[in-house]
Amino acid sequence: MNLPDLNPLLMSELRLSIMSMLYQEEEVDFLFIKEITKASSGNISVQIDKLAQANYIEVEKGFKGKRTRTVCRITPIGRKAFEDHYESLKQYFK
Repeated sequence: MNLPDLNPLLMSELRLSIMSMLYQEEEVDFLFIKEITKASSGNISVQIDKLAQANYIEVEKGFKGKRTRTVCRITPIGRKAFEDHYESLKQYFK
C-alpha cells in the first residue's frame, strides 16, 4: 500500500487546532485560540509564528480599546495545505 505523505507542519496538535479554527472562521483572535486550546500564550505565539512563516496564515496585531489584539486569518496557501493534509489523512483510514 502506498500512503501519501502527511504535512509535517500540520502534525502538531496545536498547529492543527489553529488551522482547523481558521478553516471554519473568517478570523480568530489570540484569546479565542487560548480559550479553546488551553495552551500557554508562549506556545501559541510560537506556533502562530511557524504557520505565518509558512504563509499558511496572516497575523494582524492591533488594539481593541486599550488592549492589544492579535487576529489570525488563513491564507489561500494555508487553506490548500489544510485540505491536502486532510485528504492525505483520509487515505490512512481506507
